[in-house]
Amino acid sequence: MSKEKNYNRRTEKDYGILRILFYKAFVAFVVWTVTKFMYNIKIIGRENIPKTSRLIFAGNHVSYIDPPIVSLAVQKCVAYMAKKELFEPETNSVLRFLVHILGAFAVNREKPEIATFKTIKSIFNTSWSLGIFPQGKIIHEPVISDVHKGFIMFAKKFEADIVPVGIKGFDGYAKKLFEKHITVTVGTPISYKLPEDEIIREWARQICEYTGFENRVK
Repeated sequence: MSKEKNYNRRTEKDYGILRILFYKAFVAFVVWTVTKFMYNIKIIGRENIPKTSRLIFAGNHVSYIDPPIVSLAVQKCVAYMAKKELFEPETNSVLRFLVHILGAFAVNREKPEIATFKTIKSIFNTSWSLGIFPQGKIIHEPVISDVHKGFIMFAKKFEADIVPVGIKGFDGYAKKLFEKHITVTVGTPISYKLPEDEIIREWARQICEYTGFENRVK
């Protein structure tokens, strides 16, 4: 079995107690420290997170640090869909290690595979949530457009509500203390039962409200 395939398919055992403990410690000590003292992070809306076990946290994508920022904001273990290139040897070894050890799994963005659905099912059979960035890649312009519909397909397939997470204020990676200011807003859950187009419009509306981005979603 190839390395890519291993990273593509994860089971319930991959999201057990050891990974949970490492994940929570990493977020509590490393992510909190870096974002607090380098990015002056402000978090709003945690009270919006429902108690249900099946949730998809869907944020706008502005940087490589978005996943740990979202995890810190929602205070949950979140397994992120990640482009398969991040698991390949050419990727920085530290980044590749963190992406893997923190529970992310590889996806082919051009063609979703059966293994992806099996992995998501395994995630929802545990206490973990799913993390997705519907824009599919890092977007530097303050615009929400060309939203990929895959997260809606997963939401409906696994009956998981979607929680928008807006990241505002990122304008580059911090190089010294208190240099940057980021605000993260956890939005109001969007029911998976809504029509597909309505889900996309509501996600875009909330993200633009929290970030000040231009909404180009029709």
